[in-house]
Amino acid sequence: MWHQKKFRKLNRAPAHRKALLANIVKELIEHGKVDTTVARAKEGARLAERLITWAKRNDLHARRLVFSVLQDPDLTDKLFAEVAPKFVGRAGGYTRVLKLPPRQGDGADLARLMWVS
Repeated sequence: MWHQKKFRKLNRAPAHRKALLANIVKELIEHGKVDTTVARAKEGARLAERLITWAKRNDLHARRLVFSVLQDPDLTDKLFAEVAPKFVGRAGGYTRVLKLPPRQGDGADLARLMWVS
């Protein structure tokens, strides 16, 4: 039984899962949207929300926390300079997950992860 389950394991080892979610968030920061499976999109949204909350603080510790996830100084700078200032007046709910038609090859449920305008 999974009482009060905290996150989805996505059928991956912890290091692989961490890298997968970091890559989803990197694509979201770089392109503004990501098409992936519903479960991955929902977990990616959780991580993206956390990073935006850190970036809104705009201090050195927050920058180091974000960099520890993204491992990319250019994307970290973009998150702090371009993305986070859009959400200063917003208390949460920075991302949106829209359901898409199933994938052609295997019928997997797809979703689009994007920023809220």
